[in-house]
Amino acid sequence: MSSKSIEKLKNVIAALIAPDGCPWDKEQTPESLCDSVIEEAFELVEAIRADDRQEAMEELGDVMFLLLFIAKRYEEQGAFTFADAVDSSAAKMIRRHPHVFADSKVEDQEELLRNWEKIKRSEKKGDKKIFDSLPEGLPPMLKAYRINSKAARSGFTYESDEQCLGQLDSEWKEWQEALESGDKEAITEEFGDYLFTLIELGRRNGIKANSALAMTNHKFLERFAKMEDLAKEQGKDISDMSLIEQNELWEQVKK
Repeated sequence: MSSKSIEKLKNVIAALIAPDGCPWDKEQTPESLCDSVIEEAFELVEAIRADDRQEAMEELGDVMFLLLFIAKRYEEQGAFTFADAVDSSAAKMIRRHPHVFADSKVEDQEELLRNWEKIKRSEKKGDKKIFDSLPEGLPPMLKAYRINSKAARSGFTYESDEQCLGQLDSEWKEWQEALESGDKEAITEEFGDYLFTLIELGRRNGIKANSALAMTNHKFLERFAKMEDLAKEQGKDISDMSLIEQNELWEQVKK
């Protein structure tokens, strides 16, 4: 984005929050815009995953609008400017990539990530622990991935995929035992343990559980919509069909 484009968007925001601007925009604060940032970020991710470049462009613009809007409100409070945020990010990236911007050498990606975590912790004042930087509000599946990733960067992980698979088998057996016991709390806990280990096995093989599940969700919804179309062609409502009939439609769609 050129500086001229940024200035254009800043001018739009200035007009919206001016005394004679938009009543809604004038009332917004960094706190009130938090949900909007999350919503727009989800819409951007959805466009990217759908490979809809036109939509991705629009959503990226919407996210940038909100970032500039929030920065403007902080600037009015005398906290910092958008330029301050950008300069801080640039300095941070340079500091955290000494293998690119300095003479540091790394043997492999594992060492690179371990160094990243060490530099990141050294930037924080006080007694900062490894997981202190994890946002509380992360969706649980994404958070589980980040927990496993950070633990691995600290060397706390399985020595091999085989060990991880063994743990997965163990967690599955514990869940089965919980099911047999009928203890709902134990069933939920063991199911969570199984998912946590499964997410780590995926991470070790370059799979992000959140992205993989998003892809599967999309695939299922697409197939089910086609099932509904096939049922309609037969003059039926899919909800009134038997499971056998629904499975027949499912197989047709898969083919």
